[in-house]
Amino acid sequence: MKILLHTCCAPCAIYPVKTLRAEGLDVMGFFYRYNIHPYSECLKRQETLKVYADQIDLRVICQEGYDLEKFIQNVVYREKDRCNYCYHDRLRSTALLAKRGKFDYFSSTLLYSKYQKHEIIKSMGDSIGKSVGIPFLYKDFRTGWKEGIEASKSLDLYRQQYCGCVYSEKERFYRES
Repeated sequence: MKILLHTCCAPCAIYPVKTLRAEGLDVMGFFYRYNIHPYSECLKRQETLKVYADQIDLRVICQEGYDLEKFIQNVVYREKDRCNYCYHDRLRSTALLAKRGKFDYFSSTLLYSKYQKHEIIKSMGDSIGKSVGIPFLYKDFRTGWKEGIEASKSLDLYRQQYCGCVYSEKERFYRES
């Protein structure tokens, strides 16, 4: 059984890939990049993922282009709900690619993070899966949170300090005085 795994970064992929492979699934990653700001951060995450993928023999498809404008246009004036758009766009892009590639399932490394909204991701994934015609595989990978962090540190992987979008970057680093 083949699964296309939306992969936001190498550190978040460690535990999900290990778990899915242990269950006998043939995993391929999909790096979605339109939401990651700035572009230099996007490239850092993509390069780290490629290095890690080579180490573990993981095939990865990297999204072409860098349509940051589309992302911003779709969240402007809805900044508080931006994650919903972002989840939907990443999951839908993954599902469509999985359908074209004749995968059996699609899923996301977003499910590894204790900071993401699992109920929303699961609901969207299930809905998108039904509309596209490919099942969404929900797994709560949060149980491996510490294991993934320790592994990424021991592998000396680049570990970003925010989700990816310009808004999460501001929330992470900007402090009013």
